[in-house]
Amino acid sequence: MKFEREGVLISTEPELLDIDFVCRGLNNTYWARDRKREVVEESIRNSLCFGVYEKGSGSQIGFARVVTDKATFAWICDVFIDEAHRGRGLGKWLMACVTEHPWVNGSMSILGTRDAHGLYERYGFTRTELMKRPPGRRMADWPPDQAAPRGAREP
Repeated sequence: MKFEREGVLISTEPELLDIDFVCRGLNNTYWARDRKREVVEESIRNSLCFGVYEKGSGSQIGFARVVTDKATFAWICDVFIDEAHRGRGLGKWLMACVTEHPWVNGSMSILGTRDAHGLYERYGFTRTELMKRPPGRRMADWPPDQAAPRGAREP
């Protein structure tokens, strides 16, 4: 999908993505500061990604990633606009494009933020309690006072 306005292009075409730009941008965020390039590349391969580009130069100036099953669930993540291009409404436009994509619009969508609740509420998101599990946890790591689920076994 492509969206154009005022000299800016938003596209879901993977071949347009500037991986160096995405890695630099993510390394400047609170949520992905230490994410390795290999992990960024793998996450992009397995996600629906939106790149924001200046039409004249083709330079990438923004990014968003959606983890989705393409039918019922979408997790919107890694959303950012390069600092030099903020204040032009590009983040709002990017979110409008993301939430209108058919894989997202017809799905239950979630996202996480520390500081942009007001922005995301404009697109229908509500604040809610969410449980999360950090990567790498095994049943052996569970606190001793918590029983394993009935029938659960270590792999």
